[in-house]
Amino acid sequence: AASHTFWLWSDISPSMRFQSHLASVPKRDRALVLAFALTGLLIDGGERVGMLGLMSPSADRRTTERMAEQLLAHEPAHRSEPGLPPAARPQRFSEVVLISDFLDPLEPLLARIGELANQGVRGHIVQVLDPAEENLPYGGRVEFLDAEDGGAWLAPRVETLRDEYRQRLLAHRAALADFAQRMEWSFLLHHTDRPASEPLLALHARITGSERSYRHGPATSATTTMAGT
Repeated sequence: AASHTFWLWSDISPSMRFQSHLASVPKRDRALVLAFALTGLLIDGGERVGMLGLMSPSADRRTTERMAEQLLAHEPAHRSEPGLPPAARPQRFSEVVLISDFLDPLEPLLARIGELANQGVRGHIVQVLDPAEENLPYGGRVEFLDAEDGGAWLAPRVETLRDEYRQRLLAHRAALADFAQRMEWSFLLHHTDRPASEPLLALHARITGSERSYRHGPATSATTTMAGT
């Protein structure tokens, strides 16, 4: 069978550096591990892999190494629109994998994902969160710092915000997952206190299934999963 083309994007904006006491790695490190490991699996399967806005697709065994080099060299450019996939035009019938915390405002985020989906590509959204971002396990007087703009906000009694925070987070995620379903994209949630192998294997299984549907006919349904809530 002919090789299939995949485009990956791993968010390396400052907010992805967050790591709480509940996780052993920052979100950024986990997102990059998933991107690089998935690239290796896809290339081993004979596919071509590139990075949105950075690197053309290749089936070369050194692709993962070249990805790391490109990310390091172009990191400042990725901060122009923190948290948003780059505006790009991948060829029709290729596949896109987006890995981020996806906690930025929904309107520009969904608009950018919609631009990609409307170009005839199929996609997969992987939301990577620190468990502390899920549960807000803090009490008392806490100062929150914005990693993107350096702003600060002081909560006198953070525990009183927990329920409302949780409701807003779930609503934000539900809107993202619902949008993915309408676009016939998959959605996967991963927490950084869990092994990286879990989302990697799930994502690879979904990609393998959607690749078969491209080659043998249209997909019969969207694959949207809410996990770990």
